Amino acid sequence: MNEWGPVSWVMMIPIVGIIGGITVAVVATITRGRIRELEIRERIAMIEKGLVPPPEVDPRGFERVMDRYDRIRRTSDAFRTGSVSSGRHRRAGIVLMGIGLGLLVLISFAGEAPEQGVGVGGFIMVIGMAFFLNSLFEARDDAARPSQAATITPAPHTPQPPGPESTTPK
Repeated sequence: MNEWGPVSWVMMIPIVGIIGGITVAVVATITRGRIRELEIRERIAMIEKGLVPPPEVDPRGFERVMDRYDRIRRTSDAFRTGSVSSGRHRRAGIVLMGIGLGLLVLISFAGEAPEQGVGVGGFIMVIGMAFFLNSLFEARDDAARPSQAATITPAPHTPQPPGPESTTPK
């Protein structure tokens, strides 16, 4: 018969460790899924009883989600009003001017061709300056626009006619 020697036992240690690690990961995933399912059932039961469930078990997670929602809403509102584009043009202009200046220096000194460096880098810097100036004009346009805040006026209160329960004799 073939006996297990010390080398065989040493080789079994990583194999058992890997199998054990995979088993622990699978059991943890199944357990988390069951706990989440029970949390969902608890929330459904609370809603069916007319209670208001807590927003989230993890308050920081709830705050992160709400912050993300607020950011998305602000961004979509800004796109509708046009105020985001000025900031984007400003950033694009600054980045392009930086790239143009970098190419100007790189081509002029490393390539020993100052005329070509000024030509290429200067061209990109002019495009960046155009973006930057565009952002300044858009910022003025945004300030000149009237705010689009909706004013809600309450509807006048109209008395309701008496219901059938008030007309029945007692």
